[in-house]
Amino acid sequence: MDEPWDEQWDVVVVGSGPGGLTAGACLAAAGRKVLVVERHDLAGGNAQVFRRHHQGAEYEFDVGIHYIGDCAPGGLFPSIFGALGVGDRVEFRPLDPDGFDTLRFPDVEVRVPADWDEYGRRLTDTFPDDQAGLERCLRTLRDVAEESRNRMIPGVETPTFDRWAFRPLSELFAECELSAPAQAVLDHWSGLYGGGPSQTAIAMHASIIDHYMRGAYYPEGGGQILPARLIQVIEAHGGEVRTLTPVREIVVHDRVAEGVVLDDGTRVGASLVISNADYARTVQGLVDRSQWDPATLDWVEHATMTVGLVCVYVVVDLELDGPNTNYFVFSNYETDGLYDRLYAGDGMADDELFAYIAMASRKDPDNAHLCPPGHTNFQVMTLAPAGYEYWGVDAGPADGGSYRRSEAYRARKEALTEHLLTAAEQVLGPFRDHIVHVETATPLSQERYTHSTGGTSYGYVHSPDQSGERRPQHRTEIDGLWVVGANTASGHGIAGTMVGGVNCAGEILDRPLLIEMILGQALAEPDAIPPDPPDFDPMEWSRGARLRERRAAGRAARADAAASPSP
Repeated sequence: MDEPWDEQWDVVVVGSGPGGLTAGACLAAAGRKVLVVERHDLAGGNAQVFRRHHQGAEYEFDVGIHYIGDCAPGGLFPSIFGALGVGDRVEFRPLDPDGFDTLRFPDVEVRVPADWDEYGRRLTDTFPDDQAGLERCLRTLRDVAEESRNRMIPGVETPTFDRWAFRPLSELFAECELSAPAQAVLDHWSGLYGGGPSQTAIAMHASIIDHYMRGAYYPEGGGQILPARLIQVIEAHGGEVRTLTPVREIVVHDRVAEGVVLDDGTRVGASLVISNADYARTVQGLVDRSQWDPATLDWVEHATMTVGLVCVYVVVDLELDGPNTNYFVFSNYETDGLYDRLYAGDGMADDELFAYIAMASRKDPDNAHLCPPGHTNFQVMTLAPAGYEYWGVDAGPADGGSYRRSEAYRARKEALTEHLLTAAEQVLGPFRDHIVHVETATPLSQERYTHSTGGTSYGYVHSPDQSGERRPQHRTEIDGLWVVGANTASGHGIAGTMVGGVNCAGEILDRPLLIEMILGQALAEPDAIPPDPPDFDPMEWSRGARLRERRAAGRAARADAAASPSP
């Protein structure tokens, strides 16, 4: 006889990344009783923030949200949050529409505007000898992106998408006979998904460009506001987000999901389980391997993950003036060769790596958590070579590996930090003497907190054989078990994972949920969500009700103790 369940819910979501929270919010608003469980003490996955306190000052840093696209009225994100009843609680600040990205190459600088036509003009002005090829290439990319959206409409023909979407980007570059510098400038977007032209499906490159041609934005109040609003929707509709709650097992019998067992032994029953955990760890660790099709196990065994990110978080006691733009600094015009060495995992010189600089203070100047007045908060990032050997360790933290005290790890991290700070000074000017806080996160840091395979933020490589129908779908072969997140067919990033959450919930509900949202149909009413308390803090709210209450009780007890007279 099977053991009884300690709790019963309609839906259990394992992991609280944007995909899991979005799916949970949609299903909760549709009347399902939803429990989201998260191993960390803060929900949000790569949409979360962290804070540091030093000598009375507070600094806040985004883990993964540096900019997002399509946030104008009627855009993707306003449509999703609006349909969930919290559209008026999320404001998006635009980056400079005339140049939200500034690309610095050895002898070329290009400012990327939020407009397809102007983007094309700037590229052809920069590379007049490539004009015909650039115009053809951009026309193809634009058509693929537009037809990709139109595929949601039954019966619509998509000839360019059908021809090009799942071919390597390098084939399009070759057919358009682009010079190496023109290819490199047009490929700057690859830093947002972590793959070279020969290993990237054109559909991915086209969709990334199109996403930002609709405008580049940053959420007012920082990235944590997005998880906090989704959690409000879940809680308002009878659900719960429970942090500090690791899952030991997803219970499956006879290829039917029945619930989960938590690390403390608590058995939670549910007819629907949605895993927002790393896909490989879901297949190989959380579910008994005998419940999967052999083809699924084989795919996971041989699939390629993207490389991870290194991010240097910096605060300086200077107000660094300049446009509201991101900077990309490249030392050369190499594309595929660079990625070949990144994926090989060795043979990399630090000065080969590009740098991406995100200016948090310029994007959200009224956010008091970022840094004190007269200071600037920014991040400097790059892609890191694959594997643990590059970092001088044998295993990752998700599998019990130790790394933070390793001398080899520390030396590698210090060298990369120095390289990225030097690259940032090329566009920001000298600031080293004014640094008041600096710390560096690596793919091992990412793996420690999210348990992503290899510490990647981007999931599986978006190659032709790992895209579209060849990527894990939301519905698995196990009845009642669904998957969301960067590894699935909807893609990575905040946009990809949130769309994946909507699509997953739509499949469960048998509704074209994303189309309904874009058309303005409400899934939840704004007055169903209680108003923010006077001391609303998105970070505190994202700890879930149980941990919020415990922390509030602790603060109250400490305040009472401090107010009590000494004996």
